[in-house]
Amino acid sequence: MEIDFESLRNLMKSNRTVRRFNEKKEVSEDILFSLVELTRYCPSGRNAQPLRYAIVNSKEEKQKIFPLLKWAGYFKEWDGPEEGERPAAYIIQYLDTKYGKECLCDDGLQLEAITLGMHTLGLAGCIIKAFNGAELSKILNFGDRYVSRYVLAIGYPREHVQLEDMSGKDDTDFKYYRSADGIHHVPKRPLSELILN
Repeated sequence: MEIDFESLRNLMKSNRTVRRFNEKKEVSEDILFSLVELTRYCPSGRNAQPLRYAIVNSKEEKQKIFPLLKWAGYFKEWDGPEEGERPAAYIIQYLDTKYGKECLCDDGLQLEAITLGMHTLGLAGCIIKAFNGAELSKILNFGDRYVSRYVLAIGYPREHVQLEDMSGKDDTDFKYYRSADGIHHVPKRPLSELILN
């Protein structure tokens, strides 16, 4: 199968983190299962394939999970999306400790596969590491064998995200920000900073 490099580049450039969603538009369970299915094709350290996923799209469970999440570390005055802008679903990533205490780089590879898949379907999401794992375990009780790693909030985007080139700017000023018109701006380092030689 031939895949055009420029198409891949454009897909990755436009696959942005979104924190405000059209809450009224639901995401079907079939789509959520299809997104998790993409992880089967990712490389896996030692080929252990230790990651598992919980799918949450019931209103009751979503209402319990939302307060456990921290949304944007740089937005100190913002507690996350308001009613009507909250995620339509969550996919929660777990490490199955039966196969080890470490998943190497599997977690990031699989989350990227899911978010790229989401983007092709017109969906967007936010990968969240800052959450109350103890409380989450009480809501979704899978036992001690499964350790939550990330929460992926999913929905149809209700905000615009714009990349900005950091060339010629202070290389320590990399914080994302939201302008008065509601656009979410994300600074990105130039290629010249990424290659050492």
